[in-house]
Amino acid sequence: MSDYPLGHPLGSTPAHPSPLADERNRLPGLGNSGALEGTTTPAKRPSHRRLSATGITAIADQLSDRDLAIIRSIDDHRFLTVRQIRTIHFADLAPTSGQRTTKRVLARLRGLGVISALTQRIGGVRAGSDGLVHYVDSVGDRILRQRSGRGARRRYEPSARFVHHRLVVAAAHIALITANRHGGLDVVATAVEPATWRPYIGVGGTRRTLKPDLFAETATADELVYAWFVEIDLGTEHIPTLLSKCREYEAYRRAGIEQERHGSFPLVVWSMTHQDPATAKRRRQALAAAIAADRSLPSALFRIVAPDDVVPLMQTGGAE
Repeated sequence: MSDYPLGHPLGSTPAHPSPLADERNRLPGLGNSGALEGTTTPAKRPSHRRLSATGITAIADQLSDRDLAIIRSIDDHRFLTVRQIRTIHFADLAPTSGQRTTKRVLARLRGLGVISALTQRIGGVRAGSDGLVHYVDSVGDRILRQRSGRGARRRYEPSARFVHHRLVVAAAHIALITANRHGGLDVVATAVEPATWRPYIGVGGTRRTLKPDLFAETATADELVYAWFVEIDLGTEHIPTLLSKCREYEAYRRAGIEQERHGSFPLVVWSMTHQDPATAKRRRQALAAAIAADRSLPSALFRIVAPDDVVPLMQTGGAE
């Protein structure tokens, strides 16, 4: 099915978000944190007392719609910083008021046991409460399970590398939300891993799952909708590893699932960075060269950019 168009508009008048980005389409029974095997270790049981179903209900009754939205955002991204939560949920407030309100709300939610913060802070101890990284705790997990029907998540102590990657994926997602809020980009739908996962049948009938970091649908001024898979690379993986992920995308494209549903296949955006800008640029060039040299990969399927260029790329519909 290699003759389907790549990244062309999905349609002209989107009436609702793609079902692939919809809450109801999450894979049922996800039983882990989303981390790769070997990157995490089981967390110690929480020290707080056990709560009965009645106790959970009593806590849930104290949560406002905004509280629940915050908990769901943290759950979707696995981890969020105080600043990220403020950007998503308190952007309508003045900076000082927003900062103060965010801290107060999060402190109350931590007190209720629905969320907790990692011991390690962004920026170290001197960062204070601004450096806290939040995750959904057992009480919040129970409440979300009751409301959504999803399976329980096993508790893990995440590696620093895993947390950092999830926070950068969240930052990329929030950049789209912010661009949409300010009118720079019309975002129709978004989803972060694992809501982005795409099961398919690979070569030889094997069951495979493509796991993009981020999925988005954006619209242009003429109401054409474009779809995107976004991969975040922080300079920690070898180029051959990234090339293998490109081959996974091509295998999934050949399965024809997206094309049958929407008429085209999303463009794959590699957002590549490194703590050394020169190294980041060399890595982007190296991946582009590796894709071009691989005859099994259509170069037109991929876009390789710096993180700050993701939104501008989407604004142009992926034009090169």
